[in-house]
Amino acid sequence: MRITGKIIVTVLMCVLLVGAWSMALAAKDQKASKAKAAPAKAAPAAKAAFDASKMGNMKGWDPANWVNPEGDTIRVAIVWPHSGPGALNGQMAWLCATFVAYDINARGGILVDGKKKKIALFKADSQSKPDAAKKICERMVLQEKVNVLIGTSGSNVMKIANEVANKYKVIALNIGALSDDLQDATNFSRYAFMTSDSTEAVGRGVAYYYGQIRKKEKKFYILCQDYSFGRELAAGFKKGLKEYYPEAEIVGEDYHKLFQTDFAPYLTKIKASGAEVVYTGDWSPDAANVLKQSRQMGITLPFANLFMDEPNMLAEVGVEGTKGLMNIKHFEQAGPQFTNAGMKKYYTVWRNEWKKFKTAPFNSATFEYPWGTYGFWTQQMYWLYSVIERAGSTDAEKIIPVFEGDSYQFVSGRVSRMRACDHKAIQGFRVCEFVEPDKQKVSMNMPPYYWVKGSSLCGPSWDIPAEKVIPWMDEKLDRCKGKSGAE
Repeated sequence: MRITGKIIVTVLMCVLLVGAWSMALAAKDQKASKAKAAPAKAAPAAKAAFDASKMGNMKGWDPANWVNPEGDTIRVAIVWPHSGPGALNGQMAWLCATFVAYDINARGGILVDGKKKKIALFKADSQSKPDAAKKICERMVLQEKVNVLIGTSGSNVMKIANEVANKYKVIALNIGALSDDLQDATNFSRYAFMTSDSTEAVGRGVAYYYGQIRKKEKKFYILCQDYSFGRELAAGFKKGLKEYYPEAEIVGEDYHKLFQTDFAPYLTKIKASGAEVVYTGDWSPDAANVLKQSRQMGITLPFANLFMDEPNMLAEVGVEGTKGLMNIKHFEQAGPQFTNAGMKKYYTVWRNEWKKFKTAPFNSATFEYPWGTYGFWTQQMYWLYSVIERAGSTDAEKIIPVFEGDSYQFVSGRVSRMRACDHKAIQGFRVCEFVEPDKQKVSMNMPPYYWVKGSSLCGPSWDIPAEKVIPWMDEKLDRCKGKSGAE
């Protein structure tokens, strides 16, 4: 019995030890499993963000009757074609610039250089000509004493603005020109910042959409404006197709002069090419002319585009003629647009004041919605003023270190980050398919649940993640050597 008792005790001890050991192993495995299952750290929040709840009283905002504040101000030149065939683009820029400045001035200004300063705006008419742009930019700096040059439609003109900024050591903010070479080893300036989208990123992103998301059309025709922007935009698309859609085919490729009036020769070739999609970066008036003439010639192909979203032009073409356009934008996110109080306020404030406009052209439907290009341009300007406020100075040397590596969240929720080495913004974008008014509610999720009645406009949409469209970085630029594109 004694021996049996000892055996029983020994067995019980072994069972307990094995049980304890098993529990320890189980706990260790559970801990390891939790570690594996733990989500990756969230991306760091933006260093600053637009807060619609802090907007000033916007009653009285009217771009046609802008009056600069008196006294010591932050002086800003809006470098755009304010006359000539590209004047619509200048009107769009002035609309955005006055909205942002009116808001900030209504808040009392920005605390810089030891005191609150309001924003004064000056039209710098480039006339879409480099020679005229150089003269007006130098006049702005030397006579008007501006602190910032903001521009522009036309990368050739933005290059001039950047050169003037570099010469006189003031900040140049590029919110509307996309050519990658503006920030390459040859043209880079510490004083120039490119918060706009960039040609290669857009091209690769559109290819990503067609090859990885839509997976339908395979035959593409490229039609772009014949200068650096158009050429680089096309090159980015071709590069993107090799990367994301190798089975796709370029069935034709053409480049036309700026402000082309007759697109028939190009459209005839497109019609005969067997293309399923036309890829273009054309901006007004070229964007309007090529779309209208294509529909007049019976060509119903979709255009994958950046700037075919001007309301008056879309209304002229009509619902059927604008259905199926694929529009790319860097302000919106995919899905319903009004998902937070800030978006609703931004939209409502803008439209309430627009309804009061009495002066042409601003009282037309072209300027009604703070979305698309307007949303992107205004939010880039807010980003700059946020940087100036955080730098606490209008001195470019104090602004630069704050801007480098900065990040900013738009009212839409989209975050843009400034790459420090070459001053290019890293950001994703949205592709949207234009649909009939009764189908627009998937995007326009507030009454009346459509954007416009007279044309197709944004409906289903898709996000292109920023990591899929990291902008090109020139490794020949000393500041960028040894760095990854995401740095």
